[in-house]
Amino acid sequence: MEPYTGTINSGGAKPEIKIDELTSERVKFILTNTDLSMANALRRIMIAEVATIAIDMVEFELNTSVLADEFIAHRLGLIPLDSTEAEKIKYSRECSCQGACKECSVELNLHVKCTEEDTTKDVTSRDLVSNDPRVTPIQDGLKDPGILIAKLRKGQEIKVKCIAKKGVAKEHAKWSPCAAVAFEYDPFNKLRHAHYWIEDDEKKEWPASKNAEKDFPPGDDEVFDFTAKPNRFYFEVETIGSMKPEDIVMNAFKKLLEKISSVQMGLTTNDVNAINREPPREF
Repeated sequence: MEPYTGTINSGGAKPEIKIDELTSERVKFILTNTDLSMANALRRIMIAEVATIAIDMVEFELNTSVLADEFIAHRLGLIPLDSTEAEKIKYSRECSCQGACKECSVELNLHVKCTEEDTTKDVTSRDLVSNDPRVTPIQDGLKDPGILIAKLRKGQEIKVKCIAKKGVAKEHAKWSPCAAVAFEYDPFNKLRHAHYWIEDDEKKEWPASKNAEKDFPPGDDEVFDFTAKPNRFYFEVETIGSMKPEDIVMNAFKKLLEKISSVQMGLTTNDVNAINREPPREF
């Protein structure tokens, strides 16, 4: 895939994004023309504020396995569900229903019983049946056995009803779309933000990362600039499978722009209120 370079305009500033690598599992990109606080805000939003769908309530009708109800419920909550259409589902707090409805939730059912002698039956995410084709457990092809939930012997049975809801990882980690989000800046430590413990040779003890190939090494006689600030950030985002990595990044940017807009609107409103409260001047 050819590297893509795009711009996102926010309040006159124009951060630039260049995608270096994009797969079904991860995306690597370079963010430039912004500062450290904005880059870190983007990282935090991708981890904790991008909405996904996850099992939130589990109702047990039957469980004769060796695992406690709470143990199975916890495993069910951590199963990644396809959240591509998460924006079309309401948050429970925004819905007028009393508990759960088609507007704010998705029902998944699981019913597995082992009937064979001397056989261990695996209960996996493939056994979850959703009433909404848009929200199903993530599967990596037909050969994927699914995520293991429990093991059953003859006569043991599990029958549950699950309610999946929309949420963000600030409420619970099960809603996080990311397995990991990392970014690096200044791979040559030209800004001296990192303090290395050096015994003999700095370059041998602290080798540069792969991102150094995309940056510019400092000159031997380069003068240290105390006013320099980082403006080039190397991101790597890995998804758990509930969303495409590029969708995670774009949704995070949308959320970041919403936050910036709300701050700007709040500042403007406060300025207007301050002017209205200002007493009349005497001449």
